[in-house]
Amino acid sequence: MRTLVLNAGYEPIAVVSDRRALVLVLGGKAAMLEADDTVPLRSTNEEFSRPRVILLKRYVRIPMARRMPVSRKGVLRRDDNSCAYCGRFANTIDHVQPRSRGGRDSWENLVACCLRCNNVKGDRTPEEMGWQLLRRPAAPVSHGWHVRGVDRESSEEWAPYLAA
Repeated sequence: MRTLVLNAGYEPIAVVSDRRALVLVLGGKAAMLEADDTVPLRSTNEEFSRPRVILLKRYVRIPMARRMPVSRKGVLRRDDNSCAYCGRFANTIDHVQPRSRGGRDSWENLVACCLRCNNVKGDRTPEEMGWQLLRRPAAPVSHGWHVRGVDRESSEEWAPYLAA
């Protein structure tokens, strides 16, 4: 069984095992909002309801929650696998300002690029090539939250807590 963990502000932050959730509840760090009584958790002396949703009593600050880390897969997904220079299918990434000239690995400097454009551009800037970017690269827009392993559509029991 899996348990949804809500921060003190009711935003979802994690999915943990039902046993870990019960430890948080019994330790006074969380309150149980919903329980599943069909198959209880048993100790030698007691029976406990399985937590389905718990709420942390103190707010936990999540580092880097606002900014997604840069990755090749993320750049291709952001640009919808289309080349920033010609618009064809892209399967590589390119530094707009080449790394050899001080270009960094950042959302604002990386674009999806087809293999042909990437090889032709080489170690030059788009301005030196006389090329225009079809869209300006930027950090992807956050959709509020993301909990690994949880889809908003496939979690009916958590739907009231996952509403945007």
